[in-house]
Amino acid sequence: MASKISLKLSSRTPKKPIKKLPAAVELPRDATVEDAKIQIARQLGYGDFNRIGLFDPMTKKILKNRMALVRDEAGVISAGELVVKDLGPQMAWRTVFVVEYFGPILFHAAIPYLRPYIYAPFVAKGAADAPLTLVQWLLFALFQLHFLKREYETLFVHKFSANTMPAFNIFRNSAFYWLLSGLMCAVDIYRPGSLSARDELVPLDYAGLAIFAVCEACNWIVHQHLASLRKPGGTEKGIPNCIGSNLVTCPNYMFEVLAWVGVILISRSWAVVAFISFGIMYMRDWSKGKEKALRNEFGDRYKKKRYTMLPGLI
Repeated sequence: MASKISLKLSSRTPKKPIKKLPAAVELPRDATVEDAKIQIARQLGYGDFNRIGLFDPMTKKILKNRMALVRDEAGVISAGELVVKDLGPQMAWRTVFVVEYFGPILFHAAIPYLRPYIYAPFVAKGAADAPLTLVQWLLFALFQLHFLKREYETLFVHKFSANTMPAFNIFRNSAFYWLLSGLMCAVDIYRPGSLSARDELVPLDYAGLAIFAVCEACNWIVHQHLASLRKPGGTEKGIPNCIGSNLVTCPNYMFEVLAWVGVILISRSWAVVAFISFGIMYMRDWSKGKEKALRNEFGDRYKKKRYTMLPGLI
């Protein structure tokens, strides 16, 4: 048995071929997809091998599993070829998540401090100088708790199957969180005279607080469970078997949405409704993708779900 695998290299975009792309690459028989990326990047003089995308020449699909053995990729071995694309500048998933979640933390700290300067031209004299109400302070705490939890999970809990994502995504992702859950929600919630400007808690507020607390805790449990399904540095998938996974594919998304419903009940804010509505559109597509991936990966071993994130709806 040959100790090496020799594969032809071709460009994924012939009209814009990669300059200096070698005609072929020779790999050890135990080389992974990531090993192939490293070797090709080295020959091209790229400092970051993650910008190399490798595709199956038969299916034209990207080889997502960076830890898969090249020799096990049937289309690649059959054609004796790897299709290569320069994916452009990359950024670590963890870095992108840390930056995007920092925006809401920043805005929900800054807007209350800047209230006298932001709202003075638009409200009655002296109203902008009034302190935050009890409910506004409560919402301040809930937003900070939620996104500090997100930061902690990003740094110490989540395990990512891919090393990086396109660097441009940091602007798109950050815009969503910084502008919607950060700036938009903060400006509305901490506004003098807003529906959140109340000093008494009523039963609806207590109900919202209870929903938020329970669902944040459940979301935390699900994230811990999902992290346990993958070894550090691994790319393997596992079948979720935790709280809520008998109802939907992605119980973490379900509890995320329900926690924000609790915030809506307390804040009565159109901005929070708008933020989570946009979020649901993203999570809907992600959850459907995860359901498809689990069915493909595990077949009959996986109990198919009718709903992927919200029972009876999505």
